Amino acid sequence: MTVYYTMTFLLLAAEMSTFCVLVAPLPYVVRKRLLHFLSESPLVAKLAYGLKIAFIFVAILFVDALQRMWRVTAEVDLARNQGGTMQDARAETNFAARKFYAQRNTYLTGFCLFLSLVLTRTFYILLDLIHTQEEYAKLKQDTAKSSRDSIAAGDQTKQIAELKQKLAAAEQKSRDYDILKKQAAQNQAEYDRLATEFNAKTGAVSDKRKD
Repeated sequence: MTVYYTMTFLLLAAEMSTFCVLVAPLPYVVRKRLLHFLSESPLVAKLAYGLKIAFIFVAILFVDALQRMWRVTAEVDLARNQGGTMQDARAETNFAARKFYAQRNTYLTGFCLFLSLVLTRTFYILLDLIHTQEEYAKLKQDTAKSSRDSIAAGDQTKQIAELKQKLAAAEQKSRDYDILKKQAAQNQAEYDRLATEFNAKTGAVSDKRKD
């Protein structure tokens, strides 16, 4: 296998390893730190840029391998149609080997490109999942805090209502006392008036202390 196909195989192995790490049942904290590192690290960003260029070359190799596979298949079919059966075992072995290598290179580059798409999509799905879980945890904390504040506000409202009731009762008692005091003053004035009239008619001197 040539150097560039060997590098393609190593790239495919690295993609498979990365995919296994991403889909592994890791703890939430570990997965969160890993995804944040992969999405925020400048080094990973530079590496991703280099991988994009590498995948362009892999795509070129895929097209070339696909054309070779079609060409070898056409040559094999042509040789069989012309000669009926291949007379030379070496020629048949040569055609079979060329066809195998062409198919191998096609599948190798094709799977490398396909797994790159799957890996990218899986990474962004997991990243969105982590962000959703973070927002859910934050919303849960805010809800718990608002619930505690609501309970505290409810207690304060209850205390304020009780104080208002007590204040209203005290004001009612004060008004009742004022009314009673006013009525007593009116009764005293009426009593003094009647006593004065009575004394005036009888000719007696009114003594309020004795009265």
